[in-house]
Amino acid sequence: MFGQIEGQPTLAGSGNTKNKNHFAVYYLFLIVYYDFSIIDDRRQVVKSGQLGVEANMAKSTSTIDFNTRLRRKAQSVNYSLQRILDSRRINSELKEALKYTLGAPGKRVRSVLVLWCCELVGGQVNSNAEVASCAIEMVHTYSLIHDDLPAMDDDDLRRGQPTCHKAFDEATAILTGDALLTLAFEILAEGIDQPVVAVKLINQLAQDAGAAGMIAGQMADLRAEKSVGTKKMLEYIHINKTAKMFRCAAAMGAICGGATQKQFEYLCEYGLHVGLAFQIADDILDETASSEQLGKTAGKDLKAAKCTYPAIVGLEKAREVQEKLTSEAMGMLKPFGQKADTLRQFATALMERTK
Repeated sequence: MFGQIEGQPTLAGSGNTKNKNHFAVYYLFLIVYYDFSIIDDRRQVVKSGQLGVEANMAKSTSTIDFNTRLRRKAQSVNYSLQRILDSRRINSELKEALKYTLGAPGKRVRSVLVLWCCELVGGQVNSNAEVASCAIEMVHTYSLIHDDLPAMDDDDLRRGQPTCHKAFDEATAILTGDALLTLAFEILAEGIDQPVVAVKLINQLAQDAGAAGMIAGQMADLRAEKSVGTKKMLEYIHINKTAKMFRCAAAMGAICGGATQKQFEYLCEYGLHVGLAFQIADDILDETASSEQLGKTAGKDLKAAKCTYPAIVGLEKAREVQEKLTSEAMGMLKPFGQKADTLRQFATALMERTK
């Protein structure tokens, strides 16, 4: 759909292994908590035969069942995030801001993608995936805090509540974002139980969230405001700003689950495609949904003359591109068979979301 992406990751060739002895990685500090509702949900899935070879979750599981599983996975991430903050000695005012931003009702889709990709290739969610899911959520939340600042998108509303700089002040918001970014790498260094895995996760997150990934996309997005956008510019912005972080989530889950090189590559492509489709949905909703529905200010992209899919190709064509990307994402799951039905549902849910 969008050709070879610069910096496409490889599992074995990232250069992490040779550095493994140079990292001081500590043993696991984060205990994984599964509440009884999640355990019970898994038991019900097993009882109904949905995890068997003959299962077809995409057809036999209702949307409500999928949404329940998605919500429970997100709740497990929320609980882990809370435990991490409670375990840290942090300045009280800064901790309040951290809890305010991390505790806001976010979708946690990147975190859940980490967990489900690990589960797909490894058979179950492990403690490393739990740590990785928290790390990527911290980086994502940091990016939202900084993105909302007056110097960038200058927004007052995020996740249905006042943005961090409005609830506190600009300096606190900047420092809260800084704290989340560094804490993400701290928990990966301390909380992953294998040094080689820790280094691979740190490298993956740094690449996709950094100057050749999310930051590059944000920079291009700012420079493209009130300019004549092109489809090439649009793809560059959206792939880097959004899609690479979804690829990162899929890659981190695959690493935690012990994926083969082929499994890793398929899941990375899946993540990249659903991430781009997710951003197109954002572009569409910015023009078609209300602020109350979105939990953030609607119409901001149009007002700022941002480079978006509806602005460049129109709403109808944007929807067509979104559907094509979602279909291609599902195609990447073919080698996994019916075991990947949850990820197929996930791709559909991201495409059909209304907020």
